[in-house]
Amino acid sequence: MNQIYPCLWFDGQAKEAAQFYCSIFENSKITADNQMVVTFELNGKKFMGLNGGQEFKFNEAVSFVVECETQEEIDNLWNSLISDGGSEGNCGWLKDKFGVSWQIVPTVLPALLSNPDKAQNVIQAYMKMKKFDIQALENA
Repeated sequence: MNQIYPCLWFDGQAKEAAQFYCSIFENSKITADNQMVVTFELNGKKFMGLNGGQEFKFNEAVSFVVECETQEEIDNLWNSLISDGGSEGNCGWLKDKFGVSWQIVPTVLPALLSNPDKAQNVIQAYMKMKKFDIQALENA
């Protein structure tokens, strides 16, 4: 069976990026490393980092979604991923120091948005947020 996994294009920072991500996510490790590519697993999912040069940059057209059960998980991942040069976006989006986009999302969000009595209030609440606040969403 064919395995499908993302390849991330870095400007000579593939190993540094893999080490950074592996330090943040549990069940993660670098599985192979040479001058051109680094393969690694994040929470058991395979990734490849390519030292491709300056030609291409990351943008929001591709992002990685991380579902979180608790506010503590959201806070820890958010703070780790924006550390050392990352930046906050709106509605749970951020960019890490390498320019990779992430969405840090509470698992409760789909249920809140499915409730016709709460959905509009939840949307209005999260449109004002950078990092998601589960309690504020539930109270909306």
